[in-house]
Amino acid sequence: MGITERIKEIEAEMARTQKNKATNYHLGTLKAKLAKLRNELLVEQGGSGGGGGGEGFAVARLGDARIALIGFPSVGKSSLLGQLTGTKSEAAAYEFTTLTCIPGTMKYKGSKVQVLDLPGIIEGAAQGKGRGREVIAVARNADAILIVLDAGKEGLNRHREILENELETVGIRLNQAPPNVTLTKKKTGGIKFASTVPLTKLGPDPVKVATQVLREYKVSNADILAREDITVDQLVDVIQGNREYKPCLYLYNKIDTVTIEEIDQLARQPHSIVGSVHKGFNIGEADEDDLLKAKMWEYLGLTRIYTKRRGAAPDLEEPVVLSEIRKGTTVKSLCANVSTQMLRDFNFALVWGTSAKHSPQRCGLAHVLDDEDVVQIVTKTNNQQKQDKNYQKVVQGFSDKYHKKKFDAKKQKQSKLRG
Repeated sequence: MGITERIKEIEAEMARTQKNKATNYHLGTLKAKLAKLRNELLVEQGGSGGGGGGEGFAVARLGDARIALIGFPSVGKSSLLGQLTGTKSEAAAYEFTTLTCIPGTMKYKGSKVQVLDLPGIIEGAAQGKGRGREVIAVARNADAILIVLDAGKEGLNRHREILENELETVGIRLNQAPPNVTLTKKKTGGIKFASTVPLTKLGPDPVKVATQVLREYKVSNADILAREDITVDQLVDVIQGNREYKPCLYLYNKIDTVTIEEIDQLARQPHSIVGSVHKGFNIGEADEDDLLKAKMWEYLGLTRIYTKRRGAAPDLEEPVVLSEIRKGTTVKSLCANVSTQMLRDFNFALVWGTSAKHSPQRCGLAHVLDDEDVVQIVTKTNNQQKQDKNYQKVVQGFSDKYHKKKFDAKKQKQSKLRG
């Protein structure tokens, strides 16, 4: 029996089994087996070229953040890319107009957001249908996902549910936080399970369920500590360790084709926004402020920080844009974004803005900044740097770099004279 048949058999058994406390242990074991088989199937297909033929979607990472447009064919992704970024992507009335990844840059609030228009995917994309594997691989590397849906077709076709299931199958968790669970594998000692909160979702005997799930993955010695009430699926995610947790915004496009009652129903869906690229509802031109751009900014977790030199006015023209998803929005992230040397010589920061208790507030590297804060970085004096234990190593590094540069210039000059 192949992996696909075993997956179908387990899914059928789960559908037949009633969900109650008595069957919780059995269902947990089935879920662990199912997740393991799906992972094996993806690895097997990926190794044998199951990701689809043709060129891959290798796109250089640019800007302060990256968001991927995912959706079924002919939902308006290419038109949306042109509206947001001014990039021309082929749009037509037939399906599968876009056959590769088209990047564009959206400029908003002083930031540059890379927007990727991906080919439309279909049901079965997780198994490689319609170049689905390549599309999903780009989604795994994006900071956030914008799922574009056709408001006129959603009521009948359940496109939202299908796309969620496809992304769920390949380990992408939408609008979820990673489980607060620590798993430490050991060589001996057996399985030790503990929790700091009551566990109600793992059945009457959570330790037995967790032990069985770990043994399905051939883990016989481990310490596991749960700090929240987790499900079997979350436990499996922790064991797998390759899950991606992405913020996701749903855009119901073409609302000019449905009734006001349907629009109201769609707008009340969680993490959703309604609009129309054709009519300009909630979606403006590339240089205009609109609801969609504001929501994208919110889901990407971007923060503008204005820098200030000592004795000078703050630079309000070119902010430093920090991402909560990438490196965080702390003073340390700001220093690392500007210069590694600034981070090395950091003494303290003076902060003006909503994150400060008083203006200015003297802060350390761990201080979390808010949007439009003004920050002045104060570096160590020469005497303070000399007292640092790594001072001699830093000086030697600068000296080596200087002499190497001088030697390379001399060598280049001699080669020119000989030539």
